[in-house]
Amino acid sequence: MNTSYIFDQLKDILNITLFQINQTPVTISSILMFVLMITLFYIFSRIINRLLVKPLLGRFSIEEGIRYNLIRINHYMIMVIGAIVAFQFIGIDLSGLAVIFGLLSVGIGFGLQNITSNFISGLILLLERPIKIGDRVTVGDTEGDVIAINIRSTTIRTINNITIIVPNSEFISQKVVNWSHGDTKIRLEIIVGVSYTSDLDLVLKALREVGAEHPLVLKNPGTDVLFVDFGDSSWNMKLRVWIRDPKQHVIVSSDLNCAIVRKFREYGIEIPYPQRDLHLKSPETINVQSAALSKH
Repeated sequence: MNTSYIFDQLKDILNITLFQINQTPVTISSILMFVLMITLFYIFSRIINRLLVKPLLGRFSIEEGIRYNLIRINHYMIMVIGAIVAFQFIGIDLSGLAVIFGLLSVGIGFGLQNITSNFISGLILLLERPIKIGDRVTVGDTEGDVIAINIRSTTIRTINNITIIVPNSEFISQKVVNWSHGDTKIRLEIIVGVSYTSDLDLVLKALREVGAEHPLVLKNPGTDVLFVDFGDSSWNMKLRVWIRDPKQHVIVSSDLNCAIVRKFREYGIEIPYPQRDLHLKSPETINVQSAALSKH
């Protein structure tokens, strides 16, 4: 068996028509060329972004999130051009784009709704930028920093250094807390109860000192102390402070709680335990009451 015969057989196999699009036969070789072209454009996009776009954007004072979005959009544009060229390469004209959307609509009917929803949501996140790279967000019970926004999902690294992949549609359809959106200053509220026998002015002074002494608490806006209400066994006070970095809110809240305990002990201010009245009756009293009820 000579080499030319093997090549002829291989050529015949590659030229087998699998199906037709707009009277254009699609063969195994054309599909391989299509995949090859898409792969080449993907590699080209990565090279362009790494060697040209990133260094160019780095020369300007552009926010990190905006740079990331521009790089992603540039990647998607190159891939769209690559898809058009790939369709042309295998003999399908620009009307092949209509075929793409037609196949997409058919796919939706076969259960690709979630993929399409996440795709559209990813575009919205990149264009409207309700979240950006580096933001501290809370999605459901998950709190962490946004480290990547892809076309289908967003990657969040939690405060426990666990990476979580969140579908983009959740950022559009559900409630999302963005601690870093717009003005990064946030207000913390610490509620504490003090005994009814406490010196009220001393309590107010102690709480103001706690807020003023913490290095991460802002001087402007200043610290507020509010008398919230009269509890069952305590006056309920609220300490309100502002911090610059929302990523520090857990640590600062813990520091303030510890500082309140120490400050109250220093000033002799009591944090009362919940109190309940317990009435005890002797067995004789219970028997007398039972006998009286039985007579009636």
